[in-house]
Amino acid sequence: MRKRIWLGATALVLAAGVGVAAMNKPAILGMIAHARLPHVEANQPVTWSQGPAAPAPGERPPNVVFILADDLGFNDITFNGGGVAGGVVPTPNIDSIGRDGVDFVNGYAGNATCAPSRAAILTGRYPTRFGFEFTPAPVAFAKLVGTEAEPDSIVEPKFFPDRVKDMPAGSTSPTPTAMNTLSVPASELTIAEVLKTRGYQTIHLGKWHLGGADGSRPEAQGFDESLGFIAGGSMYLPEKAPDVVNAKQPWDPIDRFLWPNLPYQVQHNGSKMFAPKGYMTDYLTDEAVSAIKANKNRPFFMYYAPNAIHTPLQATKADYDALPQIKDHRLRVYAAMVRNLDRNVGRVLQALKDEGLDDNTLVIFTSDNGGAGYVGLPEVNRPYRGFKSTFFEGGIHAPFFMRWPGQITPGSRYANPVSHIDIFATAAGAAGAAVPKDRVIDGVDLMPYLQGKATGRPHQTLFWRSGQYSTVLDGDWKLQVNGAREKVWLYDLATDPTEQHDLSKAKPDKVIALKALLRDQDTQTAKPMWPSLLQGPVFIDHPSGQPQKAGEEYILWDN
Repeated sequence: MRKRIWLGATALVLAAGVGVAAMNKPAILGMIAHARLPHVEANQPVTWSQGPAAPAPGERPPNVVFILADDLGFNDITFNGGGVAGGVVPTPNIDSIGRDGVDFVNGYAGNATCAPSRAAILTGRYPTRFGFEFTPAPVAFAKLVGTEAEPDSIVEPKFFPDRVKDMPAGSTSPTPTAMNTLSVPASELTIAEVLKTRGYQTIHLGKWHLGGADGSRPEAQGFDESLGFIAGGSMYLPEKAPDVVNAKQPWDPIDRFLWPNLPYQVQHNGSKMFAPKGYMTDYLTDEAVSAIKANKNRPFFMYYAPNAIHTPLQATKADYDALPQIKDHRLRVYAAMVRNLDRNVGRVLQALKDEGLDDNTLVIFTSDNGGAGYVGLPEVNRPYRGFKSTFFEGGIHAPFFMRWPGQITPGSRYANPVSHIDIFATAAGAAGAAVPKDRVIDGVDLMPYLQGKATGRPHQTLFWRSGQYSTVLDGDWKLQVNGAREKVWLYDLATDPTEQHDLSKAKPDKVIALKALLRDQDTQTAKPMWPSLLQGPVFIDHPSGQPQKAGEEYILWDN
């Protein structure tokens, strides 16, 4: 195991581009004295563009409210029969979307990590088609995650310093805007841009993580108004706020990077960074409710993307105090965050009812990927194996609901595999907007399948890729190829939906056929816009923070 670097300074020194190995502790302390987070101004009131005083005559296309949770596991909601801490934290508001609409039983994330999944959602395309293959992150992050192993690890991560020279210009500087160059190309069309052709007011709240280069910010990608954080994350509250309860994962380099490097901030329509008012998820919901009121008399698309429940783990004291029956501190903070998220989803749904919009709104709820193993909690994705960053079901089999009164039968269950890429075409279809014809759109409109107007599977095949790690689902057969390990897994999900029995040795012909599908898909993809700088192990059957044992299944993940 590598000798652990002095942790209090690692992230800040790496952000400055300094070689840690050549420095002693006093030198590192000197660097910290000069380290600064970006300047964040005091809270500023947000004024949302006001729609007309009365609705226009005639039939109005439906509003579309898309709610995207962050790292919410399949087993984190009670709808799926589980829930945090064995169901101690009910999620009635999230559950209601599935109960009052359709549960996509086999709903899949666009990718197993944040940003590529979001790119798939907003464009309706596999992000590998336009080179957005890896999650944008600072070089400092890659250095830390790629050089620090967990305690007593048997599989060490790797950092590839020789690839840094291939990063886009400006992306390696130690500035808060360095990540902006790691962006979805401005040439890509988002669902917001498509809905604007039908007169929709388009609103983004929360996480973006798709870059901030010219033409790639929300305001340049079809959103009339944007309130949130561009570079991927924010604190929920200042670490020492009187009403916050924190939980840290000392074994996790990702967690150690976030605490000293994330500001508590938002931006409004490209403004300077300013402080939110209160707990981040509560604040974003306050503003979502205000935006709904402002737009009640015109069709609108709202992309509500709180960073809950992604690390850093921070709960309000009130939510934490409401769960005294949970004795484990980290689990209690996590559960309190789920409780808060569900309550805020309920506030968005109630605002639609209060404004008389409930019956004419398509509400979509999902998570960007599965629950993260690095929070150290084993149950988040049960019954599925794997965690975020893996293409095992735990990493990509996400909660996925849609509700549209009068159009989707309440209590529906749709079992054929669907994907985040389908949200684009489904929302466009509901709005009566034309899907672009000048590019491949991988998603399909799901409404005809839900209403019995289309039969069969929306997708015969679905694909995922992150560098040398790729996966195909063809019918019920699923093949994962982890090239760095020269390892494959083959599962028949029709009989083995939780991936317990690897059939790769028993069915070599099926492996060959599915590998051919992967090769063909690779011919349709673009070169990544920036290289993978790290390769790290993610174990399948236990989370981080637990001992690694020889013979256990793991993947090597590229980013």
